[in-house]
Amino acid sequence: MNDLGKYVLYFIMGGSIVSFSTYLGSQGKSFLAAMASTFPAITGVTFILLYISGGGVTTVDYPWTVYVVAMIMGIPRLGFWPAMAGSLVLYMGCVGLVKLVLR
Repeated sequence: MNDLGKYVLYFIMGGSIVSFSTYLGSQGKSFLAAMASTFPAITGVTFILLYISGGGVTTVDYPWTVYVVAMIMGIPRLGFWPAMAGSLVLYMGCVGLVKLVLR
């Protein structure tokens, strides 16, 4: 499969997951929406695609757990937007820290 074909496949896979999660959330099924968007199989597919595309180092540089835990703890305490901003800043800080440690 050429590069364009791979990226189209990645786009379809990711878009399908996001669309399915959004659909479930709009139907008032927030628990199922959360499960669909954070289910470990999705993370597993992401890790596999990262590994195939960039190798082990690329996969290690993906500290998603920090982001997810910060969102789960932050939304009830801070609200959605502050939790989202804080989680992204924390995530990017962890990516930078991992890069420094792995050098």
